Amino acid sequence: MTPAPDASDAILLQADGPVAVLTLNRPRARNAIDDAMRGELMAALDEVARTDSIKALVLTGAGQGFCAGGDVKSMQARLAVPQGEVAMAGWRRQQRTHHAVSMLHALPKPTIAAVNGAATGLGCDLALCCDFIIASDQARFAMSYILRGLIPDGGGMYFLPRRVGLARAKELIFTGRTVEPEEALRLGMIDRVTGAEALLEDARAWAAELGAGAPGALALGKNILDQTFELSVEQVFSMGSQAQAICYSSREHQESVAAFLEGVAQRRAAKAQQA
Repeated sequence: MTPAPDASDAILLQADGPVAVLTLNRPRARNAIDDAMRGELMAALDEVARTDSIKALVLTGAGQGFCAGGDVKSMQARLAVPQGEVAMAGWRRQQRTHHAVSMLHALPKPTIAAVNGAATGLGCDLALCCDFIIASDQARFAMSYILRGLIPDGGGMYFLPRRVGLARAKELIFTGRTVEPEEALRLGMIDRVTGAEALLEDARAWAAELGAGAPGALALGKNILDQTFELSVEQVFSMGSQAQAICYSSREHQESVAAFLEGVAQRRAAKAQQA
């Protein structure tokens, strides 16, 4: 699986069996996100979603950094826009950013951020919107928006409180301070820490484990789980009932039940012969 011929290679997508690895590939810019890269990211995520052979996704960065957030040149371009156009230009850019983050968050397959270095600003948001985060001992996290006079705009204000609680999220966002891997693990900001050399191998193995289940049931369960903080228990039951009805009709469920019942019959027959 390779980028389209007209792509700038800022996003690399490679399938390794059932696990795809999506690499942010602008190492000289510490994998900072610009407008063109947003488009490539969305195209890659769409391909992952449509490819049945891919069961899980690992997101990582090339070089020594995971993602430094927004690209400096994009910031300069934003400041150079005529005063009367700043708001609408910014709004359009925000819409594309939110679309990319939403695609990653809602991907109907398990996602793991394998954070190999600094994840700051939008880079931190991208990691947080994945289902799980595994970090190398060289990783660093910072909600650094406040240092540029900004608020988190890539989903961090939604995802971070759900991981660390509201008060701690406020402290990290208000200060923009750097969080080392061990503290991030202790806070619940991330899920695992490993050595730098083992990061991708560990992330792939974990992704393969997470994506081994029935894909339909996994996608439906993830969709509901991602909404449970905003739903009542009655709504969760209702959505679960509808999802379960879909699962009843799936090939995976029917085949697994048939295999289970066949196993039961074989065990009973074996016991009868021994009696």
